[in-house]
Amino acid sequence: MTDIVAALTAFSERFNTDLEKCFPAIEGMENRAVEAMKYSVMNGGKRLRPYLLCECAALFGVGYETAFPAAASLEMLHSYSLIHDDLPAMDNDDLRRGKPTCHKQFDEATAILAGDGLLTYAFEYLSTAQIIRPEIRLTLVQMLSDAAGAFGGMVSGQTLDLYAGDAEVDSDEDAEKIISRLEEMKTGRLLRYACEAGAVLGKAPLDMRRVIVDYSRKIGQAFQIADDILDREGDPKLVGKTLHKDESQNKFTFVSQYGIETARQKAKQLVEAAISGISVFGSRAENLQNLARYIIERNH
Repeated sequence: MTDIVAALTAFSERFNTDLEKCFPAIEGMENRAVEAMKYSVMNGGKRLRPYLLCECAALFGVGYETAFPAAASLEMLHSYSLIHDDLPAMDNDDLRRGKPTCHKQFDEATAILAGDGLLTYAFEYLSTAQIIRPEIRLTLVQMLSDAAGAFGGMVSGQTLDLYAGDAEVDSDEDAEKIISRLEEMKTGRLLRYACEAGAVLGKAPLDMRRVIVDYSRKIGQAFQIADDILDREGDPKLVGKTLHKDESQNKFTFVSQYGIETARQKAKQLVEAAISGISVFGSRAENLQNLARYIIERNH
């Protein structure tokens, strides 16, 4: 796991330097919202989604500079979702990555505006990225909108996460269907976008794009299961947020339904399948294979 951690660290350092340049200060009191946007998007993080996007693009010969606008806009959108996810009306969290959440660092109204600002800026930044061909930009904007939205996207996943715990489930099969839908939409949807966007940037053939999507769906579900396990067993100092919230809020998760060991075994099976599927790219997929392993071995 050392190699992929080193690769992620090196990528994050480069990416963070470039990402910070996307947020110039503006004059006047309205800069408070920009400060909150920048605080949240630069507040640490593994940069897993941008890394995935750039690695998948690299499979098809697309370099970091070309992929950066798509990766940056994705991280902006992801950061918006975290701001809103932490709000009192949602998960009501005080910590994110070991630091005060946006509404604690500023205030709730500013946090809402910062989330709105990041969501809209993500599309502005992507749609004006001249380094990406216009037709590909249009495709990426449509894909990102779909991934973030209420019709099978991240908003759907968050809705299910909030209310699925109150649902009456008649069988284990029904429970697993609900959990799979939740995990695919809430966490998996942006991971899928990251991978598929890389393939789109590289004009990947349809069959190879399907391989990328299949990989993304498997690691997306494994990532959410790993998060659910960390919520039960993780070290708060390493995880950087309040733990045991899923249980206290009666969240519907694979762990809550089947227990830690079954969940861990399910995540392992998903990762093994993801690694096997992506092997069609040979040694070029080594980082993606190592990343799949890292997803379930990480401690934060």
